[in-house]
Amino acid sequence: MLEYRPLMTSPQPSADNIPALRGIARRNALAAEAMRRLDPLYGPVVWKPRFNALEELIFTVLTQHTSDSNAEVAYDALKKQFPSWIDVLEAGPEEIAAAIKHGGLANQKAPRIREILRIILERTGHFELEFLATMPLEEARSWLISLPGVGKKTVGVVLNFALGMPAMPVDTHIYRVARRTGLIGLKTNVDDAHDIMEAQIDPDDVFQYHVLLITHGRQLCKAQRPLCGECPMADICAAMPVFAKAFEAPKYKRPVRAGQTL
Repeated sequence: MLEYRPLMTSPQPSADNIPALRGIARRNALAAEAMRRLDPLYGPVVWKPRFNALEELIFTVLTQHTSDSNAEVAYDALKKQFPSWIDVLEAGPEEIAAAIKHGGLANQKAPRIREILRIILERTGHFELEFLATMPLEEARSWLISLPGVGKKTVGVVLNFALGMPAMPVDTHIYRVARRTGLIGLKTNVDDAHDIMEAQIDPDDVFQYHVLLITHGRQLCKAQRPLCGECPMADICAAMPVFAKAFEAPKYKRPVRAGQTL
């Protein structure tokens, strides 16, 4: 059993920070309630690695600023063009960029991927990252985040998806859902959201929490027109009154046809 150090420690109560502690407790309770309500809709959630850790890292770099489907095409093309990671490392950035062009920003991602592979080989002598699972969570996180172009979301995906470690990835869908529902504050930035949301639930539930929220963001709590009428969290959602009022605007009203009743 791996020992993980807690990411955030609770401050000791004092007259000055009691409101903040109440806010943390409220959001932690909201996180538990969100999981309880969303699991019947999107679950059951079962952890299963889709790639090994290095494959997950390269794939996640390819997903930056594009869709997963575009990244999948780019990743498959990369592996077809370069059967091994040493082949990628020995290739020129232009060759790599040509292979991954479908994923967008190829001229930026190509040298980044090549440099990541170079550093990993230089540090470890091989192209495997499974050793990270033997580290405390914060050490593994620091090791990965020191790589070029690797941020908290990418680190969270690699550690959680490939290695089963309790790191919380926060993508654009989760960030949107979290701000709307009140799981984080409206002014909380994305980097801070990773830390706050990771601390909201039990480490064993981090993967489930991520999957439930990202699925909810894709299917119901959409960016342009959230389907609030179908949302199991509507009655506890901080943004619901705002959307309910906004959707009363004429532009959201469907025209009534002759003979149609409402």
